[in-house]
Amino acid sequence: MAEATSLADLGAAMGMAAAATGTSAAPAAPVQPKIDAKGRAYATGRRKNAIARVWIKRGKGKITVNGKPIETYFARPVLRMLVAQPMNAVNRMSEMDVDCTVCGGGLSGQAGAVRHGISRALTNFEPSLRAVLKKGAFLTRDSRVVERKKYGRAKARARFQFSKR
Repeated sequence: MAEATSLADLGAAMGMAAAATGTSAAPAAPVQPKIDAKGRAYATGRRKNAIARVWIKRGKGKITVNGKPIETYFARPVLRMLVAQPMNAVNRMSEMDVDCTVCGGGLSGQAGAVRHGISRALTNFEPSLRAVLKKGAFLTRDSRVVERKKYGRAKARARFQFSKR
C-alpha cells in the first residue's frame, strides 16, 4: 500500500478525486424562486420576541404593516429606515410591494423582525440577490434576547439595594 504524501493523494485513495480537483459529476442546479399562485414570495422574520410574516410581490414600493402604511405603524424614522435597508441594498425599493403582519415584542423588535422577513422573502423571490443580502448581514437572525430575571435579584443581574440600617 502506497503512502499518501498530500491531501490530494489521500482524497484520490479515498475515491474523492472529483471532489479534490473541484470538478463534480453533475453541475449544481440553479436555485428556483419560491413564488405562490398570486405571484408573492413568503418568509418569516424574527427578532427578540417579535415574529413577522412577510409577503413580497411586484408593485410600486408600498409597504404595509398589519394593514397600516409603514409611516403610520413605525412612526420613528429610524425604524422605517431599518425596515427599508434590505430593499435599498438590492435597489428594489420602488419595484416591490411588501405586506406583513407582525406580533409580539416592542416596536424595535418588530422592525427588526420585518427587516429579517423582507430579506428572506427577497431571497425567495429572486435567489440571485442572496449574495448581496448575506454580505450586508440581513439574512442573519439576531439571536440576542432579554436575559431572564433570577431569584434573589431585582432584575437579571442587578441586586436589591443594600440597607445598612
